Amino acid sequence: MQKLAVQVTSGCMASTLGARQVARHCSYQPRLHLAAARPQRRALRVQTAVRAQYSKQEKGDKSSTDFRIFLQDKGGKNVSAWHDIPLWTEDGLLNFICEIPKESSAKMEVATDEEGTPIKQDIKKGKLRFYPYNINWNYGLLPQTWEDPGHHNTDVDAAGDNDPVDVVEIGSQTGVMGAVYKVKPLGVLAMIDDGELDWKVIAINAEDPKASSVNDIEDVEREFPGEVDKIRTWFRDYKTPDGKPQNKFGFNDKAMNKEFTLGVIKETSEFYQNLLSGKTDANGLALK
Repeated sequence: MQKLAVQVTSGCMASTLGARQVARHCSYQPRLHLAAARPQRRALRVQTAVRAQYSKQEKGDKSSTDFRIFLQDKGGKNVSAWHDIPLWTEDGLLNFICEIPKESSAKMEVATDEEGTPIKQDIKKGKLRFYPYNINWNYGLLPQTWEDPGHHNTDVDAAGDNDPVDVVEIGSQTGVMGAVYKVKPLGVLAMIDDGELDWKVIAINAEDPKASSVNDIEDVEREFPGEVDKIRTWFRDYKTPDGKPQNKFGFNDKAMNKEFTLGVIKETSEFYQNLLSGKTDANGLALK
């Protein structure tokens, strides 16, 4: 087994949520107001002291179906990537756990049905699963969120996919598998995959050189021209080499803004809390 050090890094946060005005974009309305949830903040300097630190322990051969990555706290105790890493940081950012570093193709994911929820490679028909081509961004999840398959979203006519919320991190740094990063949420795509709602939050590492310049989805187009369309196209088409149909997107393929994104995060965090408390049936999901 191999034990590696990884970090949660801190960064800038130019602004958070104002009054909810999602209706100007679509009919979807998160259930709770977010305006009072997090005060508006001044931008923080990009390079700041590390606020928290985790390590990771790798078990098994990376080329086998037994390979697992377990996160550990400072004391060497195993922690769940899904349950024990907080969603929000003290400085109003989000924790993002990298499952798949950019420019790689192994389809890694948190095993939500295994105790401790380690990171493992997805398996299909008994074989390790790979994307048909590299993913061009760091990809992973928001801890303590859950897309409830029992909740039907009428705006996109689909229910949740039974997984934590996915993150597409667009910064320049190549992430480390199993590392935890502080990110700024910028927008979200409502992908429909096999009839299930699979949110894709677009975010940026708070330590990225461009992090202070992007605070909403409109800023992404200015600082990263064409990037949102590339993300949408990649996720639309990645299954087609296997003969499957293209994925679809709700809200007329539009990437919704930060305010809307925070509503999605708030709602899926509530779904997660209902799951953890027993209000919602776990149906085989590991809750520790």
